[in-house]
Amino acid sequence: MNPVHSLSLSAAAVAAMTLAGSSVWAGSFTFSTGDTDGKIAVASRPGSLGKIEIEAADDFILGAATSLNHASFTGLLSRGVVPSDVQSVTIEIYRVFPKDSTNPPSGNVPTRVNSPSDVAFDTRSSAAAQLSFSASVLNASFTAANSVLNGINKIPNQVTGGEGPVTGTEVRFDVDLSAALLLPADHYFFIPQVQVAGGEFFWLSAPKPIVGGTGPFTPDLQSWVRNENLAPDWLRIGTDITQQGPFNAAFSLSGDAVAAVPEPQTWALLVAGLGIVGAVARRRHQPNPR
Repeated sequence: MNPVHSLSLSAAAVAAMTLAGSSVWAGSFTFSTGDTDGKIAVASRPGSLGKIEIEAADDFILGAATSLNHASFTGLLSRGVVPSDVQSVTIEIYRVFPKDSTNPPSGNVPTRVNSPSDVAFDTRSSAAAQLSFSASVLNASFTAANSVLNGINKIPNQVTGGEGPVTGTEVRFDVDLSAALLLPADHYFFIPQVQVAGGEFFWLSAPKPIVGGTGPFTPDLQSWVRNENLAPDWLRIGTDITQQGPFNAAFSLSGDAVAAVPEPQTWALLVAGLGIVGAVARRRHQPNPR
């Protein structure tokens, strides 16, 4: 074997394999804000007959492209409703303003800095058979110290102080996504919405700063809320509405970090490397001229 040809073949093969290997990587992802602290309970529901939509949001960070396939969140079912009264669960993902938003905003809220964007980045719903869920009772009677349901208003009426304590069944929802959420590396907000018959679902708060959870946590933004009358704007639950926070919300996420699709130039280099391999191989098999 010609040593020059051998060296060229090895170098080209290593280059091609290196390029291929750099775009094929996976690992597990987990995130959790920990257990609830019971400081506040915030309604979050899809719109239905006689009820306007309410969205409560808390943030998480993805350092790499990730396929999310499981989520959990903890809340209250009020007015005597039980898990069998749950009709649907929806999961929404928003990016951080000003992405997916009109900028400058309307001016109907104190600020949009670090809020969720105007519109959702992606959504999954049990009604569309994109997820399945189970609800486990953690406490038959749990009281949150304060609540937000109807007091979600434009300025100058945004400060309501909350609507007082609320008691209900503490429930943990576990959600399996049959249609995984494929998200590029970015900063996001997670929004669970629960539709129940005869009562309300309230998402419970978690400690801020986070204790007992799994990160990354920097930066850890506070939780936000809006209803369809306030949309596309959002209010900070602690800073704008109750002036008792800021708060996080009790939830966790899990999935797999996945390889980003290679950039066009990476594919070009890979193809070029493989072409060199083929060319060298052909030269090796050609008879030497005499």
